Amino acid sequence: MTSLQDKAKLFRDQHAEGVLVLPNAWDAGSAVAIERAGAQAVATTSGGVSWALARGDGQQLSREEMLAVIAQIAAAVEVPVTADVEGGYGPEPSAVAETITGVVAAGAVGVNLEDSRAGTLTLFTPDEHAERLRAARAAAASAGLPDLWVNTRTDVYLFGIGEPDGRYDDVLTRANTYAEAGADSIFVPGLADLEVLAALSKASPIPVSAMAGPGAPAVAELAEAGVRRVSVGTAIAQAAYSLAHHAAAEVLNQGTYGEVTGALDFGTVNGWYR
Repeated sequence: MTSLQDKAKLFRDQHAEGVLVLPNAWDAGSAVAIERAGAQAVATTSGGVSWALARGDGQQLSREEMLAVIAQIAAAVEVPVTADVEGGYGPEPSAVAETITGVVAAGAVGVNLEDSRAGTLTLFTPDEHAERLRAARAAAASAGLPDLWVNTRTDVYLFGIGEPDGRYDDVLTRANTYAEAGADSIFVPGLADLEVLAALSKASPIPVSAMAGPGAPAVAELAEAGVRRVSVGTAIAQAAYSLAHHAAAEVLNQGTYGEVTGALDFGTVNGWYR
């Protein structure tokens, strides 16, 4: 068995050069499917996990509910797992620390931690979020996993914070502040402009992570711009739920099965879980 410390080191090594592509899982079964597709590591998606539990995204799950799913995913795969823990399940640094302690106990070796306030379209100030990051870093060390990778997410572009021509400088300020507080990389969902990503990747003291999916630049283009890590958020979960919806509608309304044509055979899928 590979130790958690070994997985954490492996996950750090995976960020050392090139671009790390992280398909996002929402339960243990989808994590195994992603691992079987050849993923070097598996990221979770808070939206997908929430939907699987019949809740909406945006910290509508409790810390305990999210950690339970993270533990199931980490136990189901051999590759490193990085967990989306939204805003840390509480604004206070102490709440973030409690969440990080739970993440390590669940068997994940990385986290996404947002700088937005749950249930709002507002952000913590850079200094406020830096305190949360310091708490995360200290909690990881206290839990015996100082190499936990902290991918801090800023929602400046996603939420359209401030004037458009000031957003780049805001993100760069946050990148510098968050790096000093112990963040290992900065995730900027909502930013898909290759020219801006290239400038940010060059100026940021820590690697830049981008969210991709339909309509976004290809992974190779993002890598050429200097992006070091690419995830797809809820995109795969959306596709899975869309297939379930369309396939059910087809069999109910037309009595045909075209939507499920081309699915992996039963033996292949069932064999993943032996």
